[in-house]
Amino acid sequence: MDLRLSDRVQRIQPSPTLAVTARAAELRDQGRDIIGLGAGEPDFTTPEPIRRAAAEAAEAGHTKYTPVDGIPALKRAIIDKFRADNDLSYAPEEVMVSCGGKQVVFNLALALLQEGDEAVIPGPYWVSYPDIVKLAGAEPVTIPTDDTAGFKITAHQLENALSDRSRLLILNSPANPTGAVYTEDELQALATVIRNQPQLVILTDDIYEKILLGAFPFANILSVAPDLKQRTVVLNGVSKAFAMTGWRIGYAGGPRGLIGAMKKLQSQSTSNPAAVSQHAALAALEADDALIQPMVDAFRERHNYVAEALNTLPYVSCRRAEGAFYVFPAFHEALKALGLEDDLALATHLLDTAGVALVPGSAFGAPGYMRLSFATDLDSLRQAMDRLHRALAG
Repeated sequence: MDLRLSDRVQRIQPSPTLAVTARAAELRDQGRDIIGLGAGEPDFTTPEPIRRAAAEAAEAGHTKYTPVDGIPALKRAIIDKFRADNDLSYAPEEVMVSCGGKQVVFNLALALLQEGDEAVIPGPYWVSYPDIVKLAGAEPVTIPTDDTAGFKITAHQLENALSDRSRLLILNSPANPTGAVYTEDELQALATVIRNQPQLVILTDDIYEKILLGAFPFANILSVAPDLKQRTVVLNGVSKAFAMTGWRIGYAGGPRGLIGAMKKLQSQSTSNPAAVSQHAALAALEADDALIQPMVDAFRERHNYVAEALNTLPYVSCRRAEGAFYVFPAFHEALKALGLEDDLALATHLLDTAGVALVPGSAFGAPGYMRLSFATDLDSLRQAMDRLHRALAG
């Protein structure tokens, strides 16, 4: 029996990154040797002090419901983090904890957007942004960029993309999938345009804040335009920097009324994030950055190897990343050389012939590119580069 599905769910697609990971797992189950470079997940184990704090919390009985928006101690730690790292001051009613950064985006979209609204999203973009906007009944408006522009939008592009229907602007730096990092001057130029659009709310997705690889220091829109604070939501979390993807803790700071609406939505969906995970996140935020520095150093070493190796492959060019743990090389010439129709066919070809899983750039709004995650060990990365070389050299 075929059941009627909602128009809402039929407007969106499953996450392509998860689809690639699932296909790679399927081939492994068949006995194939697959190197997966698709998932955005550090290969490190969550640091021991954080795991110990979670175990102690469970033993102490912290296994009950908590306040919807997070335990008070974790919210205080988030407030302290925003003050220390970002020079931002928030009251407890202006911060909330969610089940990962994705739920923050979901809560914000449903609290803010409605039919007829537009959300402006620079591309290449994280795959979930446009579909979450669609679920909220609004329309995503993407601004394309490419490697020649450093995968970053200009103020002129932003101005041309905005209209009286624009309600939300999503900025992500360091960026998934490109590793691009906006400088203070670039953000200042964007802020000048944003000030002329008083109806516009900004989401700054800072989830990769701690993973910096190049010369640019971290900055977000509020670093250069604190006057925009009352219409900006700052998203962050522990998943990427602390290797805590499975713990599912994200958090946000923003205007009291908007955070309150997001909290109301969360109360009718997941309710509170897992109690033990919140205590683990508390330990992470209270730790010194020295705890995560070995992981950041490893990402930098891997990036340097992968970026250089990709640029030696036939028909491939790769711009170096400034942050996060991805590179986004161009495979347009490889598509022509191999006679393949599109980057999805290329991803399938590389998975089947080389045993290397990459995510096609079309999933991020940039056909012809491929996202490669270097959040895996150097030996696997070396093997992957050798396999890709053989597959492309033909």
